[in-house]
Amino acid sequence: MLPHLLFDFGGVIIDIDYDATPAAMRRLSRAGGTIAFSQAQQAELFDRFETGQLSAAEFRAGLREAYDLDATDAELDAAWHAMLLDVPAERLALIGELRRQGHQTALLSNTNALHIAEINQRLATKYGFQNGIADVLDRVFYSQEVGLRKPGEEIFHHALREMNWRAADVLFIEDSPQHVATARRLGLRVLHLAPPLTLTTALPEALRAFPREYAPTPA
Repeated sequence: MLPHLLFDFGGVIIDIDYDATPAAMRRLSRAGGTIAFSQAQQAELFDRFETGQLSAAEFRAGLREAYDLDATDAELDAAWHAMLLDVPAERLALIGELRRQGHQTALLSNTNALHIAEINQRLATKYGFQNGIADVLDRVFYSQEVGLRKPGEEIFHHALREMNWRAADVLFIEDSPQHVATARRLGLRVLHLAPPLTLTTALPEALRAFPREYAPTPA
């Protein structure tokens, strides 16, 4: 049986600069302070936005209050989107080819309403997508819609139940170590896409190695 593929979004399909948004927010801060947001951890404000507990307006208000930001909605949104970079065509082509080969595919992403709208608009403009990244996958699971987020176990259980997948039959492709740790604990095989690995270079090798985990040879 072909392994099922469970993709993270940021840092896997879309390129991410995790430092760009704190830097952009710092420029909007009256005191030049930084926001409590990084790849490894973030403040509760961001968790609540990523699990659908805050509207976009409430999130912006929370940013202004917590970090003393002097900015319009458009300026805040631009700073928030600064981390979002490109979605390379070759990654979309690879996912499409793997689906044609018979792999079932899904996305499991910590994200939020503002980022989803921004990315969907970019994908529509560049690739003509009608439904964002869902156009190239069997299912998408967004934290802000599910009400759960990684690295918690329950969002993984939710995706596995919805897809009717066994953990041992799944290859999870992820860039954040804390999410990788949860997936391994639950019995999923993992491709930890740490730099300089990319989806197009590492995933074919990981599939050849499955069900063993792919361990790239050090340079």
